[in-house]
Order: sequence, then structure tokens, then C-alpha cells
Amino acid sequence: MTDSSTKAPVSLPELALVFLRLGTLAFGGPAAHIAMMESEFVHKRRWIRDEDFLDRMATANLLPGPSSTELAIFIGYSQRGWPGFLVAGCCFIIPAALLVSSIAAAYVRFGELPQADAILQAIKPVVIAIIVQALWNLRKPAAKTRILMLIGIASVVVSLAGVSPLLTLVLAGASNGMVQWLSQRGTGPVALCSVGVWKMLPSVGWIAAAVSLAAPVSLERLFLSFLKIGSVVFGSGYVLLAFLRAEFVDHLHWLTEKQLIDSVAVGQFTPGPVFTTATFIGYLLGGFSGAFVATLAIFIPGFVFVAVSGPLIPKIRRSPLAGAVLDGVGAASLALIAVVAWQLGRSSITDWFTTSILLISLIAMFRFKLNSAWLILGAAVVGWIARG
Repeated sequence: MTDSSTKAPVSLPELALVFLRLGTLAFGGPAAHIAMMESEFVHKRRWIRDEDFLDRMATANLLPGPSSTELAIFIGYSQRGWPGFLVAGCCFIIPAALLVSSIAAAYVRFGELPQADAILQAIKPVVIAIIVQALWNLRKPAAKTRILMLIGIASVVVSLAGVSPLLTLVLAGASNGMVQWLSQRGTGPVALCSVGVWKMLPSVGWIAAAVSLAAPVSLERLFLSFLKIGSVVFGSGYVLLAFLRAEFVDHLHWLTEKQLIDSVAVGQFTPGPVFTTATFIGYLLGGFSGAFVATLAIFIPGFVFVAVSGPLIPKIRRSPLAGAVLDGVGAASLALIAVVAWQLGRSSITDWFTTSILLISLIAMFRFKLNSAWLILGAAVVGWIARG
């Protein structure tokens, strides 16, 4: 299956190079990754339409696992089928996994993390600018009706009030689906949009049972632990932290609290998927073999979920009711990204230095159409110089 918007076949080497570059420069967490993909594939390369991008973003947000990585897999599949499915996902993950493994090796040798606060302080305003641009570009397809606009606003409110992202998405989809149902006074396969997730639940339960028994440190047990976590985690790196603490600190006693916090910090400040936190932990517990096993295990469920749900998207779109549910989830997904941008901005834009970087980045992107990758690299250099 390929999108109708694709002008010419995309070669696998081109697909690989694009996602390797994104995986190397995609700082800022899932919201920023999604924003960079929107800029790259919808506007710059025109590989995928706004509507198709929103559909895949909405589906990725409904699935457990790393949403931005799952979106990358969706896009790869839409361009080159199953080979693109593997190439896009792996190339988005590999750069971060290699970088995190190197940092883990330094951590094991020196006992602490390399200091990168100044560089991060300079990069975060650029990340916020990237997210703002994506919100602006996706505003019309996401809020194409007044109801969807109201759902988006309501999603911002309930998210700021502390409602979980998953529940926010479910409520938004159900609300727009109910509006569609009332307008038609009929019934439709609402459950279709979630059948992929429901099909996976038995395997998730089996995985959870498989790792419920205590065991010494081993690559097999490490694999099963991360396979379980990758199958059930929704939300941000902070949600991942809760699962990791329960598994590796409280239950298995393989990590100290400090090692866990350092692991999550590495996943947050390195580019690419936040789930490469698993790579760091795997290296601490089993060297490069442990890093490979942990990375493989935590990302496998994302590939499986996309493989199951990807073919369902066209079927969902053929059903007005299920399509309305997906539209509602898309509007809420954009709202959640806006909340992330606001929260990140409150903690990151704190002085003239960060404010200047934000304003310069917005002008460069909106007025001069400068590629966000150059802005990130430039900000990193500025932060390094400021640190010295």
C-alpha cells in the first residue's frame, strides 16, 4: 500500500538515509520527532498527505510503545511496503542506540554522565519552534470541523487537568464517533479502530505472565522484561520511568535508583526514541550484548502493533463512523502535542538566551523555510560555546 500523494517511487536507500538523519538529529522527545516528520514528509518531500499523516499519528498514539518510532514505521510501510516498514523503523532507532551505547560505556568507566546541560538548554527552544511549526501546519486538517476544533480545545483542558494521554485520546475519539452516530442515527463498527490493540492483548498477558517470576541477571530474562515493558507502556518517558522502576529496581533489584534516573536522563537528552533508555540499561547489565538484546526487545512490540494495525487504516477510513473516531483521536493527538510544547516552554524558555534562540528559530523556519536539522546543529554549537 502506498499513498496516492507519492509522486515517484521512493528507493530504499533514500528511505534509509532520511530516517538515519532523523534518528541522528531528532532531539526533544516524541512530540518533536512527530513535528520533524511532518515537516520532512508532508511539506518538504510530499511523500504523504496531511490527512494520511494525521491518521497514522492518531493510530500510533493509540498503540502501546514509542509513538514516534511507530509513526516512522507507518511512513516506511506506506512508501515501500514491508521492506520500508523495516528500513524506516530500524534506521530511526539505530543512531540513538549506538550513541546511547557509547555513553553507557563511558558511564560504566567513569561512573557518571557526560555533562550536556548547556547544549540541551540551547537545543530545547529549537525543539519548541519545530513543534509550533507542526501545530500550525496540521491545524486545518486536524480541526476541519467545529466539533473537531472543540474536541481539540477540550483535550487541551483535560490534559492540563491531569487526565492521562490514553484516556484523553479515547474520550476524543468516542466523542466524535458519537457525533457521527447521532448525525446518521445508525450503527457502525466503532470497535474496528481498536481491533489491532485488542488482538494483541492475549499476547501481552502471556508476556506479563512469562516474566512474573524472579530470576538472576541473564540476557533471556532481560529480553523478556523489556518485551513486556514495550508491550504495555503508553505515554512519555516519565511513564516509562514508572515501569522501569517497578521492574528493575523494586522487583528484580538489578539497578539502583541513581542508575535508573541516569538511564532515563540519557534517553531524554539523546536524539531519537526515548525508549533507547533500554539500550543504556541493557549495557549496564550485560555490556554490548545486553544493549542489543534490550533494544531489540523493547522495540519489537511497536513493529508488531504497526504490522497488525497498519492494514486496518484504509478499512477504518471506509467506515464513516470509525473514520470519525480516528478524526477525533487525531485532533486530540495534536492537542497533546500542544500541551507538551507549553510544558516544555515553561521549563525551557527562562531567560534572554533561550528566548532569543526561540525567536530566531521561529523566524528562520516560518520566514526563510530553513531546515530544522541545521537549527538544531547550530543551537548545539551555540550551547557548547556558551558552556565554555
